[in-house]
Amino acid sequence: MGRADRPKGLLKTGDPSKKIIPLTQDLNYYFQKGNYYHRKNKLSKALLFLNRAIEIEPLNAKSHYHLACLLSQSSRLREANRVFKHLVNNLDPELTECYYLMAINYGLMDNMDKARHYLQKYLRLSPEGAMAEEARDLLLVMEESDEEDYIAVFTSQDNEALEKWLSSMERESLSDNFMDETFNSLLQRALYQGNDRLKEKIIHLCGRSKSGAGAALLKDFVANPWIRERLRQLALLELKNNFPEVRVQLFSGGRLVEKDLVAYEPGAPVWQREWQEVLDCVYSTMCRSSYYREKYYEDARAIWFDFINEIYPKMPRIVKPETWAAGLEYCLARFHLLSVTQEQLANAYGVSTSSVGRRYKQIDNLLKIEQKAFRKMLALLAHHELDE
Repeated sequence: MGRADRPKGLLKTGDPSKKIIPLTQDLNYYFQKGNYYHRKNKLSKALLFLNRAIEIEPLNAKSHYHLACLLSQSSRLREANRVFKHLVNNLDPELTECYYLMAINYGLMDNMDKARHYLQKYLRLSPEGAMAEEARDLLLVMEESDEEDYIAVFTSQDNEALEKWLSSMERESLSDNFMDETFNSLLQRALYQGNDRLKEKIIHLCGRSKSGAGAALLKDFVANPWIRERLRQLALLELKNNFPEVRVQLFSGGRLVEKDLVAYEPGAPVWQREWQEVLDCVYSTMCRSSYYREKYYEDARAIWFDFINEIYPKMPRIVKPETWAAGLEYCLARFHLLSVTQEQLANAYGVSTSSVGRRYKQIDNLLKIEQKAFRKMLALLAHHELDE
């Protein structure tokens, strides 16, 4: 029996005079294939099939709606909102929930003015709509946030100082610290205003604390629709591992739903502790180098996430995080054309040079770091020639 996800293109028939019948690949075929790959979390393939469905029938509102939702899930938020706008302006003005979903996307892009505008527009057009209650809740949260007398987003010095302080805490003192309201307020603020590395640290800290206050911080965090999905999954993993009896509220399909953590499976790939250990290892080693600015940490994180997303669920077992961290940093160095050698990284991480090379090749085989570095070098040379 052939695989269901692999189109055959031909159907057999019992009539000997007509051995085969061509299989018509119409709008429904491409739409169903797009949904199939969406469920499998293979977003690039899903986008390919949905775009093909739209090419066949460009006025089909259903295909545009699913495309916009898929683009949102792929973090292509501006493209998603363009499709949502086209949908309500030109195809189906009755599909007012598009305004609500546009508001969510604008919030994720930190454009709270437009998020507020589209939430209000949705409620004006559909005061009893399916997502009206969630829209009102979000507007209320935004109003309360505007009233808070918080300091502006953390500076890089604030992030670094708080991260070092949290790293120095002993496990035994965590519960006591979480009983302090000032400490909890600081962590809550950092969860929304700090950089991603600090947020990851706080999420793990809340789990390690085994405290009701830590669980409450994580519950509030995962219920917020305007946080990065990767961080939400990380927080859900901490809740599931440390507070399995807790029920959480999540935005799913544009609405707030309650989930039982015992039965809930976070989205694939589920973030694993050993994956975080690799990031922690590379961060701490990069901190000791004069090469790296803040942007480089973000790029290291992006390379690691891309690798995991590409290879999942066949991720190799990580026995020694240092070898993967060294390979990851070498990927970063190659991509940015930095003068860092495998031997230098082997010494920095306390591993063999050959293991650095092996891990680098595993990542490069999937992400084509060398090709990207070569194209980047050609672009730099061309730019240099123009300047001369």
